[in-house]
Amino acid sequence: MLSNIRIVLINTFHPGNVGAIARAMKNMGLTNLYLVDPNDYPSEEATSRAAGAVDLLESATIVNTLEEAIHDCSLVIGTSARHRTFQLPIMNARECAQTVIPEAKEHQVAIVFGRETTGLLNEEIAQCHRQVYIDANDEYPVLNISQAVQIVSYEIWMANQDKSTHKTDVGEYPLKQDMERFYEHLEETLYGINFIIRNHPGKVLDKLHRFFNRSRPEKQELGILRGILAAVQREAGLTEANNHPEKKKDQHKKEIE
Repeated sequence: MLSNIRIVLINTFHPGNVGAIARAMKNMGLTNLYLVDPNDYPSEEATSRAAGAVDLLESATIVNTLEEAIHDCSLVIGTSARHRTFQLPIMNARECAQTVIPEAKEHQVAIVFGRETTGLLNEEIAQCHRQVYIDANDEYPVLNISQAVQIVSYEIWMANQDKSTHKTDVGEYPLKQDMERFYEHLEETLYGINFIIRNHPGKVLDKLHRFFNRSRPEKQELGILRGILAAVQREAGLTEANNHPEKKKDQHKKEIE
């Protein structure tokens, strides 16, 4: 179960933090480390700080984007102490762990940590389903990133020891890559019926992405939504080529040939 939980670090600046995080994870039985565009890696400093957890560094998955790190996850949780202009359901570290353990029985789960100085960007937190924060002194709530990972990992370890947490059943949720295909389908349809003007799209699509990430439809519900979009396209006389100008050009070229 713990092997289905990945810690995702975005653009970590200090390599020593990566090593300290590997050590913190191994202390709590977590082994799945993802590094998104790390600033300095591999690094002797990271290896030194990892101590007996060098194996986690050696097996870490390095990717260029957050999308690559979470595409096969059903639940993505972003860490942030800040309130955002758009709010996701918010949990503290203990509630996060109690949510993660049942989900990780069958699915991949990602907990995402941002940069040391700026944390997660708005567009990154917008890709998450939930937000987690760590309770701390209001006068100085700033934690080092390795400390934050240690606390969240500890709560996950403790929740995993609680057998009652294992009994919680969760629904069957789509992977992030399935949600991305849905967003593409939604965008095609809304452009196709002129609900959104292609040259002036505004913020509608961003707000819809946030809404569906926040509401988190189950796999069967997502299938219903895809069916509705297909029906709208069919009734509106839309085709896939109509919605993709580049595909329409290819189709026209084939007709000429």
